[in-house]
Amino acid sequence: MLRINDRISIPMDEFQFDYIRSGGPGGQNVNKVATKAVLRWRPGDSPSLPEPVRRRLMRQIGSRLTSDGDLIVSSQRTRDRLRNIDDCLDKVRDLVLEAATPPKPRIATKPTLGSKVRRAEQKKQRSTTKKLRKPPSFD
Repeated sequence: MLRINDRISIPMDEFQFDYIRSGGPGGQNVNKVATKAVLRWRPGDSPSLPEPVRRRLMRQIGSRLTSDGDLIVSSQRTRDRLRNIDDCLDKVRDLVLEAATPPKPRIATKPTLGSKVRRAEQKKQRSTTKKLRKPPSFD
């Protein structure tokens, strides 16, 4: 069971793991042992996610989904398969946790008098600068 927070938990049977040989340094071990972990998960079909969290997550990771709707997360950070699995699960936990916190509603504010005055002064100064660039007229 992957615990996201006190309200959201995802059972491990929703995840599918594949293991392949890692790249990079590691000597002969890298050529013999499949330690890179690749996690596949369908967040769109997951019954463990509440609907608002699912919508935010799908919007957040939409570009990372495959055409089948799978999220693919991989890790080859360590030479140990179990640590790489934990790293994949941590990455998924971070994604879901970010989607689980609802965005703060924006509070509309009015511009202050000082900001209005500064904006008008900047516009005047910019206008003057552009007028000085023009060639003189002979009228």
